[in-house]
Amino acid sequence: MSGPIQWPILVLGASGIIGQGVVRAALETGQSVIAVDSDGPGLKRLQALHDDNPDLVVLEGSVASDADSTALSIAIRNLERPIAGVIDAVSGGTVRGRLLDHPTATLCQQLADNLLPHLSAAQQLLPLLADAGRGGTYVVIGGPGSALPWSGYGHVSVAAAALRMLVQVLHDEARAFDVRVQLLSVDQPVCTGRPRTSDCPQWPTALSIGQRAMALIQRSAADGEAGPVVSYGGASARSDFTSASAEQWLTRTLQRLRGATDANAPPDSDSGSATQPRAYAYGTDDSASNQTFPFLSLRNEVAPR
Repeated sequence: MSGPIQWPILVLGASGIIGQGVVRAALETGQSVIAVDSDGPGLKRLQALHDDNPDLVVLEGSVASDADSTALSIAIRNLERPIAGVIDAVSGGTVRGRLLDHPTATLCQQLADNLLPHLSAAQQLLPLLADAGRGGTYVVIGGPGSALPWSGYGHVSVAAAALRMLVQVLHDEARAFDVRVQLLSVDQPVCTGRPRTSDCPQWPTALSIGQRAMALIQRSAADGEAGPVVSYGGASARSDFTSASAEQWLTRTLQRLRGATDANAPPDSDSGSATQPRAYAYGTDDSASNQTFPFLSLRNEVAPR
């Protein structure tokens, strides 16, 4: 990978799980960062996490609407710091259930939360990259379900597939700006790193996703002239995912499934646990279950509601 770029990288959704990983990956390479999020307290926590690193500038802003994105672009211009690249880690809420069981308004809302903000941001930020005159890269981080439907999460799959097509269209249209637009497709949930959560060993970490996004921004030789959609790499990207860890993950999964069907069953004799197995509260993060199924999210709360 080449050295850090002199101009800052703009990170959208910077206080979320993925955004934090991107910011950390950039700062670890000596890259300066402008971190953007609508969550003001989250930005303060992010800044404190990096000990007020002078290479990190936080900027409260949103891309939820055209008006918000326009205001953000003006604020960035007022910083008078040309940007070298953009990493878009913004994601909205997640809907569970079948498409057939929800009104069409539910899908409309999913698209409004998980598709339209990316277009709104690109419309304002691609010209900023073009103004820099350095042929910058604009990376959108996408989640599971974009290529194959995700059972039980039809709304997520449709929105993810739409985002995939949006990036391909923007990739073609941005050639006129001499800017490369790419989707970093992460086809698995993301490890939260929190204690007592249901992270699986083959899931990628936010930091590893951030490092991959930075490689695209810096246009490493390995990427060459990569196309509009770049796969993160799935389980193969986690060098620590061995056959032993896979067996452990399978054992934990079976235990959760048994706990979900019979929360009062005694613990497995081989587990060594002195506590009763709890029902796997899929899609929640409450004190009763302490189980989280992590998804890409703008917020630090990453469990679907």
